[in-house]
Amino acid sequence: MNGMSIIFAPLLPWPVIAGAAVVAVVLLALALWRGLKGWALRALAALVLLAAIAQPSLQREQTAPLSNIVLLIDDRSSSQKLSDRVAQTDTALTRLQAQLDAMPNVETRRITVPDGADNAGTELGSTLAEALAAEPRARVAGALMVTDGQAHDAQLAPDLPAPLQVLLTGKRSDWDRRILIETAPSFGIIGEETDIRLKVEDMGNVPESAGGTADLTISIDGKDPKSYTVRTDRDLELPLTLTHGGQNVVQFTLSPTDGELTDRNNVATVQINGVRDRLRVLLVSGQPHAGERTWRNLLKSDAGVDLVHFTILRPPEKQDGVPVTELSLIAFPTQELFVDKIDEFDLIIFDRYGARGILPSAYFDNIKDYVERGGAILVAAGPEFATVESLYQTSLGDIMPARPTGRVMSESFLPRPTDLGLRHPVTAGLEGAPAPEGEDTEAEKVGPHWGHWLRQIELTNPTGEVVMSGAEGKPLLVLSREGEGRVALLASDQAWLWDRGYDGGGPQLELLRRIAHWEMKEPELEEEALYAEIDPGALSMRIIRRTMEDSAPPVTVTLPDGSTEQVPLTETAPGRFTARWTAPEAGLYRLKDGDLERVVAMGPASPREFEQTIASGGPLSAVVEASNGGVTRLEDGVPAIREVRAGRPTSGRGWIGITPRGATATTDIRVQPLLPAWAWLILAALLTVGAWLVEGRNRRGGGGDRGGPTAA
Repeated sequence: MNGMSIIFAPLLPWPVIAGAAVVAVVLLALALWRGLKGWALRALAALVLLAAIAQPSLQREQTAPLSNIVLLIDDRSSSQKLSDRVAQTDTALTRLQAQLDAMPNVETRRITVPDGADNAGTELGSTLAEALAAEPRARVAGALMVTDGQAHDAQLAPDLPAPLQVLLTGKRSDWDRRILIETAPSFGIIGEETDIRLKVEDMGNVPESAGGTADLTISIDGKDPKSYTVRTDRDLELPLTLTHGGQNVVQFTLSPTDGELTDRNNVATVQINGVRDRLRVLLVSGQPHAGERTWRNLLKSDAGVDLVHFTILRPPEKQDGVPVTELSLIAFPTQELFVDKIDEFDLIIFDRYGARGILPSAYFDNIKDYVERGGAILVAAGPEFATVESLYQTSLGDIMPARPTGRVMSESFLPRPTDLGLRHPVTAGLEGAPAPEGEDTEAEKVGPHWGHWLRQIELTNPTGEVVMSGAEGKPLLVLSREGEGRVALLASDQAWLWDRGYDGGGPQLELLRRIAHWEMKEPELEEEALYAEIDPGALSMRIIRRTMEDSAPPVTVTLPDGSTEQVPLTETAPGRFTARWTAPEAGLYRLKDGDLERVVAMGPASPREFEQTIASGGPLSAVVEASNGGVTRLEDGVPAIREVRAGRPTSGRGWIGITPRGATATTDIRVQPLLPAWAWLILAALLTVGAWLVEGRNRRGGGGDRGGPTAA
């Protein structure tokens, strides 16, 4: 195909040429005003000069027609695998491809759309935008999309230069039922009701046999499932009570109903972090000392702790003659604290407390019973613990994890974690910790290190776990479980030296915080624990087994389909064994090692791909309408493809249309000047001379008429 056009390559800028043309017009007007007969030739001469400056050329183009491109988009997302949609899609694509191949001057670009990453759903909009960006817009004659229409990024679809034809899979009779979690808290108070709002929603052409009701099963951590019959399409408020701290996996399951598209959306999970309400701590201080404020600062700095603190400033045996009416001290409410409301406390701390007769022996019996029922006490021992006033001499001695010998070692010593303490969560991983006794390293001399303490109470016959040792390798921190409760014994009142930075200081607040939280049974400080850390946006997790043993057996993982897999663990730190494991699919997984069990929800709580399963052109209606396209159901048969002109209807009964674009490509260009430069100059000169000759003849002839005087 050939084409011809005139192009210009001006010697001067166009504004300069325009100015010259204006000057020529002014001169031409002056010639007309003076009545010069050669004005037309002068005008032609000026025009020739201006044309010579503009340098007109004749351009000949040779072009070839380009093929029309049709985008054929194949939706292979998970919702497209429901019912017989795979067969519908395969049949439609085969027939559409055959029709396009038979059409002259048409090329097909086939694009497959999988599930989006990170539970993004079906990304039809962005896929269409990327496919269009990869092709010349002038050649795109249309886009054919075989899909269920559930696009989760339809707002990203581009403005198409040709019609978009959506070919819907599925059937008009399809229906489905799903669980929709509307609101769920991220944490809940242990022992208190937590509300979750959800809805059982019916979608599509729901048969009357469904009855408008559904059987819903609820379980926490896969235990004790409870079933209820609920109404569909109504908001439901479900109260739940969490029984333990840490992650609680709540699973909702709908019983399958005959005829629904899928049961993949019949299960939803919610992970709620169980937390304690404000922890109540009773701190009883004996003789005032420098470390008393350390305990108070530790407990007051935690916004989740309610602290009740009493200091015994005036023991009963003190006789100084001061009238009782003039004392401004608050009476110690022993009956209220140690009898009436003792079970309201999560932890009781005795800081350098000596049994001086303030508390009757019956109260110590009550404290012992409180521990065995699930309470906790922490004894920070001072010199009085080695005397007859020691708490060990009361009924609390029966639950003490070690016995004092009566010796107070007033010497400088370095607290050290024991071999057991390197594994115990209370002392494992503390910054700057020295090696156990007899295992000093050079790193302790140059890196962060713990400072020395100056006093320790000698303990013997430990019955609990010795996690720290002190002077002469004697037990310094002993932890034990008594009944359902816990007891911690710290055989020194010198921890405050770390807080003051003495000899380099140490992790005083972190150590005391761990002791207190271990006693209050915080899940992250349990000696024997099994849990998992899920990688965000992936079906993989890191299984972590914490134990006081030297080895850990493989963890048994139960998959959603009931099959099991053994996952071996590798020791990555003392007492810490881990393994990374990838799940084959989203769902609820159960980890088990002996008596330890943990339920983990992998993948999204409600997969986005199955939120809407009924085929519909609604999500893509805006881009279809803007492109003058249409929506056709494959249930009625695969439509025929026609070529239609732009602006005409592109869909009808049994057919769809594409719009040929008529795009061409230039294969050859030839440029030839209209006249050479010398020809322009000769032509302009001839026209100028002609104008001069015409005007000269007119002047001579006119002069004879108006010439000299006539004869008489």
